[in-house]
Amino acid sequence: MDINIRKCRSDDLEELRTIAYETYDETFRPMNKRATINRYLAEAFDRKKLAAELANPACHFYFLFADEQLAGYLKINEAPAQSDLNDPQSLEVERIYVRKAYKGKGLGAHLLHFALQLAEEMQKRSVWLGVWEKNTEAIAFYKKMGFNEAGRHTFRMGNELQSDWIMKKMVSPED
Repeated sequence: MDINIRKCRSDDLEELRTIAYETYDETFRPMNKRATINRYLAEAFDRKKLAAELANPACHFYFLFADEQLAGYLKINEAPAQSDLNDPQSLEVERIYVRKAYKGKGLGAHLLHFALQLAEEMQKRSVWLGVWEKNTEAIAFYKKMGFNEAGRHTFRMGNELQSDWIMKKMVSPED
């Protein structure tokens, strides 16, 4: 399988909205109430909101192509765009999603390795992410990739507050 990753541009907005909405919906709809997921999807992937994130120099989106087909995407944040820690020495992986048809092919690991490589290039000490405590499959994946639980935070999903694990991996030693 030929794999390519490229940074998203402002003219990728509609394609980004489509894959972001689709992958989030297929991942979390079965685990949430209909009204909750519908509200979250409408808010999180609102065209203006997503365009502002694309324009933010501290937010970085990347498309992953498998055999020239859009198979997944990644969103990473530097401080102060991070959703929680706002640590200038870290990089947040806010979103990492692969389309259902491409799951089980190692593409999620490919995206995560790419994020870790970017963190090293940016001279960050660590990479962190939030993962819903009920998403046991993702937690197992992140543990396998060398991430450890480093705390908890609250995540708003529609009208509900959910508990996320904050998981972290060091990419360079602390001084």
